[in-house]
Amino acid sequence: MAIKGSLKEASLADVCQLLAMGQKTGCLSVTDRTRFGQIFFDHGRITYASIVNRRDRLGDLLVRDEMVDRAALEACVEEQGSDPDRRLGEILLSHDLLDADTLQKYIRLQIEEAVYYLFTWTRGSFFFEAGQAPEEGETLVSLNPESLLLEGARRVDEWSVIEKKIPSLDLIFEVERDRLLGAGVDLTEAQEAVVPLLDGTNTVDELAERTGLAEFDVGQALYGLIQAGFAYRVGRRAGGEAQARNADVEEARNLGIAFYRTAMMDDAAREFRRVLEVAPHDAVARAYLGMVFLRQGRFTEAVHRLRAVLEESGPRYAPYVNLAYALRRLGRTGDALMVLEEAEKLRPDRSEAVLARAGVYLDEGRLDAACEQLDAYRALLDSDALAPATYYHCAVLAAARQGRLKDAEALAEEALGAHPASAPLLLLAGVLAERRGDVGEADRHYRQAAEEDPSLAQCHKNLGDVAYRRGLHDEALEHYNRGVDLAPDLGDDIMARLGNLYYKKMDREQAAHYWRRALDLNPANEVVRNNLEVVEHAG
Repeated sequence: MAIKGSLKEASLADVCQLLAMGQKTGCLSVTDRTRFGQIFFDHGRITYASIVNRRDRLGDLLVRDEMVDRAALEACVEEQGSDPDRRLGEILLSHDLLDADTLQKYIRLQIEEAVYYLFTWTRGSFFFEAGQAPEEGETLVSLNPESLLLEGARRVDEWSVIEKKIPSLDLIFEVERDRLLGAGVDLTEAQEAVVPLLDGTNTVDELAERTGLAEFDVGQALYGLIQAGFAYRVGRRAGGEAQARNADVEEARNLGIAFYRTAMMDDAAREFRRVLEVAPHDAVARAYLGMVFLRQGRFTEAVHRLRAVLEESGPRYAPYVNLAYALRRLGRTGDALMVLEEAEKLRPDRSEAVLARAGVYLDEGRLDAACEQLDAYRALLDSDALAPATYYHCAVLAAARQGRLKDAEALAEEALGAHPASAPLLLLAGVLAERRGDVGEADRHYRQAAEEDPSLAQCHKNLGDVAYRRGLHDEALEHYNRGVDLAPDLGDDIMARLGNLYYKKMDREQAAHYWRRALDLNPANEVVRNNLEVVEHAG
C-alpha cells in the first residue's frame, strides 16, 4: 500500500519508525522539490539509501580513514567512468585495494550518513511504495532504524540551529585567516579540513565534496567558525556561467528521472521543463516529458511530444512503443499498429512491441489474434523472467472475454502471486469473483485495489456496486461520489444509481441532476428517462 504525506506533518524519523514497526518492504522516497532521496526497507530494516545528485561518499570515507590511497581511488574512479555499470566497490575489490568485510563496513557508513542527512529535511513530502527494491548490483546492508533514530534526532536538533546561519548549501563563505591564526584556537578535525577551502569561492556543497565530509559535519564546522566571528558569508553561487548551467541541466534531469520512477509526475514534469528551458533539444528530457504525459493520461500531448522526439532524434524503438500506446488510448488503433511495425523493424528481438500489439488487438475485439501475441510475448521472455503486470492484465481480460472463466481465474491468481500490489489486477480479480457470485471476495479485492491506487475510479464504482447490491445505500453513495469525482464520465449506470440513491433520500433535485447526466451519456436509457419524467411531473 502506498503511503504519502508532508514532512511538516510527520518527520522522516517518525515515518521510518512506523515502517520498521510495520515490518514494511519497499522504497521511501523523500523530496523537498529541489532534492530527492530514497530509503529502502526489507521487512522493516533499512537495506539501502541514496540521494540524487549527491557525490558518492564511499571513496571519500575510505581516503579519510586512510584505507585507500587518493591516487589509487582516482584511478578506480577513472576506470568506472569507462564502465559505468560497475560499482566503485566492485572495482576496488578487483584491484585488492580492500577486502569484502571492509567494503561492507564503509558502505554501511555511507548508507547511515545518507539516512542522517535525509532526517534533516523538514520541508517537502514523502512517498512509500511497497515492494520496490534497489537497483540490481547495489550492495545491501541490514540496519535497524531504531538504532539510527537517536543520532538522527540529535542531528535534526543541531541542524535546525545551523540552518539559521547556513540556510542553503549553495552559499559561499570566507575565513579571516590572520585573525584565526592570531587567536590560537584549537580547531576540530572537520574545521582543519574546511578552513583551507574557505577562500570565498567554494559553496558549502563544494566544501563537502572536496573534503569528503558529510554535509552535517561541514555545517557544524562552519557554524562554529561563524559564531566565533572567524568566517562570514560572501555570496551565493552565480547561475549565469556555462559550467553552472550544465550542472543545473544535469541536476534537473537526474531529479526528473528520480521523480518519474516514483510516480511523482508533476514534479518530474517541472524538472524536465527546467532542462528544456536551458537546453531545448535535450533528447532525454524531451522523451521523458512525453512519458510523463502518458502517465498523466494526457495522450494528445504525449503524441505531439513523442513525434517531436522521433522527428528530431530519428527512428528509436522506445519512443515508437510509447507513441503506439498513446495512439491506442486515443482510439487510433490502426495508427498504433503501424507505429509498432516501425518499432519491430528496428528491434525484432524485443518483446515490448509484441505485448503492445496484443493490447491493441484486445481493444479491437480480435481476441484470437491478441492471444497469439500474448503467447509470442511469453515465448520471448527468459525462462526465469517475471512477466509484468501488463501482460497478466491483457491475458486475464482475453481469457474472460473468450468465456474461458476458469483460465481467467487461474491467470488472475498467478498474476496476484507475482504482483500482489497491482491495483488493475486486483480490480480484475474482484470482477471475476463478483461474476461467480462471491461478493465478499470481490469486495476485499476492490478495497485493496482502492488502497493501492486511490485514483483508480473504477475501484470506487465497483465498491459502490457491491454496497448497492447489499442494500448499504449510504456506503454506496459515498463510493459512487468518489468515483465520479475522479472520472466525471465514468458511465451512465453509475449516474442512474446515484439518481436512485438521492431519490430514496427524498432529494429530488439531486436525483434529477444525475438522471440527466445519465441521459447525456446514454440517451437510449429508457428506464432513466421514465424516472426523470416521473420526478419532473411530480414537481
